[in-house]
Amino acid sequence: MPEIDWDLLTGAAREAMSRAYAPYSNFPVGAAALTEDGIIVSGCNVENASYGLTLCAECSLVSALHMGGGGRLVAFACVDGKGNVLMPCGRCRQLLYEHRAPGMVLLTVSGVRTMDEVLPDAFGPQNL
Repeated sequence: MPEIDWDLLTGAAREAMSRAYAPYSNFPVGAAALTEDGIIVSGCNVENASYGLTLCAECSLVSALHMGGGGRLVAFACVDGKGNVLMPCGRCRQLLYEHRAPGMVLLTVSGVRTMDEVLPDAFGPQNL
């Protein structure tokens, strides 16, 4: 597992947040993650007038992960429009869980936590 530079990761999340499209909520979000091979992937939220079609920053990040060749996530950070750390919602935790490396950690509002701590007893591909 590569060493995690949380300042670099949150900086990448802030940069991604600056590209968010959030004209309806005015709540831009950016996310960044580190892959097993040391690559940083990022994403931002992209809203839609039909709120249910809005893409979370985590969705954008996972799309970028796959467009860049894939890999597994080892560390994750998410920020709001002020650059403050955000906790991923339940839907996004599930999305991140599916693309995690063993031992993945997240920077949360209560410190660094493992994926298992933020989504205990998760359902995933192993259950299918």
